[in-house]
Amino acid sequence: MRVACLTFWFYDYTIQMANELARHTEVLLLLPDYRSEEYLASIDPKVQVHLFGYSRYAGRLGPSCYPMLREIVAAINDFEPDVIHFQVNNPMLCPLLPMLRKYPLVATFHDIEPHPGEDRLLDVGSLLYRLTLFTSRVLPDRIFVHGNALKKILVEKYHISGRRVHVIPIGEHEVAPFVKFEQDDVEPDGLRVLFFGRIHRYKGLDCLIRAEPLITREIPNARIVIAGTGEDFGRYEEAMAGRGTFEIHNYRIPYEEGARLFQQASVVVLPYLEASQSGVVPTAYGFRRPVVVTDVGSLPEIVEDGETGYVVPPRDPEALARAIVNLLKDPAACRRMGEQGYTKLKTDMAWSTIARSLLAVYGELAPIPRRGRTPADEVVTGAVSAGRKER
Repeated sequence: MRVACLTFWFYDYTIQMANELARHTEVLLLLPDYRSEEYLASIDPKVQVHLFGYSRYAGRLGPSCYPMLREIVAAINDFEPDVIHFQVNNPMLCPLLPMLRKYPLVATFHDIEPHPGEDRLLDVGSLLYRLTLFTSRVLPDRIFVHGNALKKILVEKYHISGRRVHVIPIGEHEVAPFVKFEQDDVEPDGLRVLFFGRIHRYKGLDCLIRAEPLITREIPNARIVIAGTGEDFGRYEEAMAGRGTFEIHNYRIPYEEGARLFQQASVVVLPYLEASQSGVVPTAYGFRRPVVVTDVGSLPEIVEDGETGYVVPPRDPEALARAIVNLLKDPAACRRMGEQGYTKLKTDMAWSTIARSLLAVYGELAPIPRRGRTPADEVVTGAVSAGRKER
């Protein structure tokens, strides 16, 4: 079997997926030339790589970008894949996918719909994003999503056949770039609560800020660490009752600094108001840290409440504070839940687990001929057979 993996942006995710697939089958990885040089060293030598000329077209969709699209199509035709697996993340997919329709198409959706604040109807970028989502829902033969809640949206709201939609874990893709900077001599630095990642309204940072007085009333020496950038941070600072309790890193966090922040944290918190999934949870697990998440999207599907962390209602500062305080008051529970999260990451959420699901679906779309099988084909066939037994 031959699989072409295409992305315009999710470098870490697509590279790690391609690396795992290359253990079982032939893989062509198509990456944009924009900032890709920093990722090339992480690609397995068994993966064939084609860097396409994206830099000059970034942010523009029109006739001028067709040379790049033809370059992508030519590279894929030369490879002659059995399946093309692409990540839904760029308006360039809208004209490209019809050009590739002769091949079985598989899509991974990281978000089913725009997040609140990203859905301005008159905004050109938002309209292009919605067009990308529509095109990617209609054309693929199969769709992967990171949770049953997301599958439910596709089936019930967008009337996509449940047979076309498959659920896979979000995986370890955001973990590796951080953990390679993990240091043996770095331990939790006091009692620290870490909020990490892009800062937008749907991330619920307001709720954590409102929870701070409730946390420090019980644990006066607790620190709230906010690391990331996004919308204007001024309104968040104005809402902070105890400004001295907060440690703020309002910029794009380099991986090395991110590793230190995760290692120094006691607990990682995701107080989101809305979500699809989040790479912050597996990253916390990679550093053996428990999490507190809200019951939105598919976040609860990767957090075992009371085992790897806590799940609380959204928009509830009291419940959020209570869960955080429970963990900060019980260092042994923090360690135990962190270890259980790490175990979950390396089993249920491992790329080897995900690849079995991917290969089973690929096999449904491109059955392997009986003649000329290789050992890798037998792996794929076994995955397909297992999938059929489950159905």
